[in-house]
Amino acid sequence: MTTKTNAIRINAKYILITLAAVVLSWVLHELAHWATGTFLGYQMAMTLNTAYAVDASGTSNAHAQIISAAGPLLTLLEALLVFGIMHNRPAQALYAFLFTCFYTRLLATGISFLNLNDEARISKALGVGTFTLPLIMTAILFVLLFRTSASYGFSKRFNLATLGLIILFSSILILSDQYFKIRLL
Repeated sequence: MTTKTNAIRINAKYILITLAAVVLSWVLHELAHWATGTFLGYQMAMTLNTAYAVDASGTSNAHAQIISAAGPLLTLLEALLVFGIMHNRPAQALYAFLFTCFYTRLLATGISFLNLNDEARISKALGVGTFTLPLIMTAILFVLLFRTSASYGFSKRFNLATLGLIILFSSILILSDQYFKIRLL
């Protein structure tokens, strides 16, 4: 769809949609790690912000890379699905999901300077440079986000407000995970 309207506003409904986007995107990402590890035969655990093999010492390097790849691949799939929906019909409210996908991988790239995250671990293991895969993933998601924002005519103010909400809800989720260590699986 080429002509879209900027009819969406930052209101209570959009704030709740953004909260749902953050929680669902985050949990689905971790669930992909958990499900892949479980499928490969490992006993896995999952919290709001992490999934891991209970006994990581028995995890082969190849399996560790596959488990690491599962989360980002699901995040990319989510972004592509949302992008496709938004470009085939008016679905402004889904924008928070697309933005969350971009933000989570951008954040993961930044965190990798201190502690290697999914794509950085894989990139390093493949010997292609620690930040090659994280930058490729972030660039792909940025292009999807930019094209969607431009297509819908979303303003800088709307994008900044969406980013602010995503940062707020992501921070709450991460801090909740660190302090309460709620085990989901």
